[in-house]
Amino acid sequence: MKNIRKYDGITGGIFALLTIVFLIISSANEVFFNWIFERHQNILSWYIRPLFLIPFVFFAYKRSWAGIFITIFCIFTSMFWFNKPEIINPQVKEFLEFEEEWLFGIWDYKKILLALTVPISFFLLGLAFWKRSLWMGLGVVVLMASGKIAWSIYNASESGKQILIPAILGLIICILLIYYGFRRLEKKK
Repeated sequence: MKNIRKYDGITGGIFALLTIVFLIISSANEVFFNWIFERHQNILSWYIRPLFLIPFVFFAYKRSWAGIFITIFCIFTSMFWFNKPEIINPQVKEFLEFEEEWLFGIWDYKKILLALTVPISFFLLGLAFWKRSLWMGLGVVVLMASGKIAWSIYNASESGKQILIPAILGLIICILLIYYGFRRLEKKK
């Protein structure tokens, strides 16, 4: 068991590093970034990304660093898992252009604080399930989805509404499966 834990930490560290490398390369290399965003216009990636909260929660519950950081790596890279769509919804394109402008715009303290809500949210979500707190964890999931929806609509207005269906559907699926999975894991104890 000790060896498994040792490799779990090493694997988790490798995937944490890979995630950081991915973020640095995608933000520093304009060609790569544009390639990612072209493929992210395929809304299948919008539907799949919230579902990664389910394995994230499972691995936090199991206290697996490898599982947690592999899942985070998958969340970021899933933006480009699907082909660029042949037909692009103009609202989706407009929203992604807004996100791109936001990412490459001026970073003041407000934007930095707002961006920090993402890792803080994942930390709180992981902590909730690490500590086996279903209700605190589900509360964090709801706040994460609500925050993304509110930010998108407030900042990108009409085009921001494109996030509604994937975010709400993802939230409902996550709540149901996390609740069901948590109850099953607790019964096994």
